[in-house]
Amino acid sequence: MQIIQLEGNGGVTIGETPEPVPGPGEVIVATAVSALCGSELHSYHAGGVGDGNSGHEAAGRIAQLGEGVTNLAIGQRVGVSAIAGCGACAYCAKGQYTWCRNFRFYGRMHAERFVAAAHACHVLPDDLPWDAGVLLTGDGLGVPYHTSTKIASPENRTIAVFGVGPVGLGNVLLQKYLGRRVIAIDRSAIRLELARKLGAREVVNVDETEPADAVLALTDGAGADVCIEAAGRPETALACFAAVRTAGTVVFNGEQGAVPLSPSDHFIRRDITAVGAWFYHFSEYPAMLACYRQGLRLRDLVTDQFPFVEAATAYAKFAAGQTGKVLLRFAD
Repeated sequence: MQIIQLEGNGGVTIGETPEPVPGPGEVIVATAVSALCGSELHSYHAGGVGDGNSGHEAAGRIAQLGEGVTNLAIGQRVGVSAIAGCGACAYCAKGQYTWCRNFRFYGRMHAERFVAAAHACHVLPDDLPWDAGVLLTGDGLGVPYHTSTKIASPENRTIAVFGVGPVGLGNVLLQKYLGRRVIAIDRSAIRLELARKLGAREVVNVDETEPADAVLALTDGAGADVCIEAAGRPETALACFAAVRTAGTVVFNGEQGAVPLSPSDHFIRRDITAVGAWFYHFSEYPAMLACYRQGLRLRDLVTDQFPFVEAATAYAKFAAGQTGKVLLRFAD
């Protein structure tokens, strides 16, 4: 079986690996499409992934059932959540797998076939295109939608999105769909233009102006109601606190290390709320599908699609900040 191998230092090859074998409660999915995620760039630029790749967004057809699987059938079209709960706790009963204390992560999805937990598979409607399916069941819309549940107050009218890679662009698209004013901040002219097409009212290029000052100027000095950190950089996190209004909210989407924040200056004296939003709840999929059915232009997030054998080109273009969401095509 062929698999994409992240070699590190920007190297990507197509390798051979043994066929995956499903354990109890697991299935094998024959991949139709997988999506690149910004979190993979850490491995892409650094030491690579020893056993293949860190792909965790994919959709395809059920190819094999493991012991005890009765909720799926061979040939069904599914989108897969990379996070699977234990299946026995109170959080799992609500479909909140990311809150399960014993959740499991399934990866290596940039391959002809991969293993997934049966109860982490969403059966896709026959009329749902693969590109929409993989965005609805992975990070593409999952992170922005889960984020939206944390800032649902009608008082939140102006949303500043710091970093418009794929997750940031998803936030732009969804917040515009929800009727909010969106300010997009980045240094990639290509991505800022895409953000504008997806609904951002204003865009800010950080190489041309200080981002927090720009947001304050665009909001008559008050600041944005919500600042979403989607770049995964300490300086961007600090800019979010500088750009958010008093009693506003900062949402962390971008993975990163320690950030020097002051409880007094950044939180207490301005009544600031800061929250994290990681992946999405498995139970949120029906609501996301409903948004798509009701007109959310989800497929506009995809700017590039490549045959999986051209993965090296796909990663290089993605890493250069020249794309929105990038998909790899396998077989239907």
